[in-house]
Amino acid sequence: MNSTKNNLLYLTWIVIVSAMGGLLFGYDWVVIGGAKPFYEAYFGITELPVLQGWAMSAALIGCLAGAALSGVLSDKFGRKYLLIISAALFLFTSIATGFANTLFVFVIARIMGGMAIGLASNLSPMYIAEVSPAEVRGKFVSINQLTIVVGILAAQITNWIIAEPVELGISNYELLNSWNGQTGWRIMFWACSIPSALFFLFMWFVPESPRWLAKRRGSHSKAREVLMRLGGEEFADRELREIEKTLSDRSEKNNFSILFQPQLLGITVIGIVLAVFQQWCGINVIFNYAQEVFSAAGYSVSDMLFNIVITGSVNLIFTFVGMFTVDKYGRKALMLLGAGGLALIYAIMGILYYFHFQGFPLLILVICAIACYAMSLAPVTWVILSEIFPNRVRGAAMSIATFALWAACFILTYTFPLLNKLLNAHGTFLLYGTICVLGFLFVMKKLPETKGKSLEQIETELVTK
Repeated sequence: MNSTKNNLLYLTWIVIVSAMGGLLFGYDWVVIGGAKPFYEAYFGITELPVLQGWAMSAALIGCLAGAALSGVLSDKFGRKYLLIISAALFLFTSIATGFANTLFVFVIARIMGGMAIGLASNLSPMYIAEVSPAEVRGKFVSINQLTIVVGILAAQITNWIIAEPVELGISNYELLNSWNGQTGWRIMFWACSIPSALFFLFMWFVPESPRWLAKRRGSHSKAREVLMRLGGEEFADRELREIEKTLSDRSEKNNFSILFQPQLLGITVIGIVLAVFQQWCGINVIFNYAQEVFSAAGYSVSDMLFNIVITGSVNLIFTFVGMFTVDKYGRKALMLLGAGGLALIYAIMGILYYFHFQGFPLLILVICAIACYAMSLAPVTWVILSEIFPNRVRGAAMSIATFALWAACFILTYTFPLLNKLLNAHGTFLLYGTICVLGFLFVMKKLPETKGKSLEQIETELVTK
């Protein structure tokens, strides 16, 4: 009993440490929003929308690069050391961004920060899946999504605490020469260096993924040692037998082309479609419309504290709901709930916008959409991506899926203003509602249930013989 408890405590510890990549991902992704008006005044780009967009979206370029590199590098050098590199990048770029005195340096630092996000968003859930027993894998992988949400909330709180109150109508000159314009925005980025340093330090004390070790010649004993520490001797022997079974007689080189061969193509397609759907389900549209919707309901979303209380708190609470239901009700059920729920919410919002409704009903719908996403598509997509790919190509496969996710995010971000202008608010919501219906049908027809199965069982069932 004590041994089992110790195993669980050890597993929880290494999962929390590796999930710090998610926390830094969430923080770095959101902190720029609070700093935006101040660094724009500092760099003199307040009236230059092209440069404003470049400064805001530069991190996405790094995300794509980090996601693309993570697959090959993590399969060659291991999950642990790539996460350490990610932590080092977070630490360096949080300091460099705050010290930037030119827009060029700021953008380069943001691109490098995006690389850290691309690495962490791929490797953290994959590492957690590879060390977690089947019966709790969904819950533990969901911890990564929880830390992302905590990181977002931490960035919002940090921005709100650091920024001094700004009077309405303040000129760019006054903003530039204010404490916010000279120093405050820098501290918002520097604050990320503290959790980054802790992540970098603690990662040295977690083990390498036993499934990655099992693939390497001469590392069988190390893999068994890690598995014993995680679940005891019986658990280690059982897991190693299953791992070796999936690796035996499969000597292909681990490269991206394998993923598009007939026996793996179906799994690759599922991973890419789910990654893209998590972005194109339209939740970022909800966040983009939050200020207008809340203002129409009579609230001031420019008040950061209110924004935290509404969006951040709902996001956090319902992420916990997803964590504690993913292993109980299964991945497929929650994905169907998320896709169907968002489709219904968007349909109602589109109708209300078409008939020019305002106020409390729209506020409730925004909260419902955030809650629906937070308990379903947000955490469960990462759970599924971390467990459906075969052991021997998991790094490369996760890299492709994560790359697709960030590419979809970029396309969504870029096309939203165009769609909004072309289709208006009601048409935009109805379009994303249609995408959610298509996602619902895809999940219902193509996604297998993976709840309670070992990674090796999932591989055996999914790989076409």
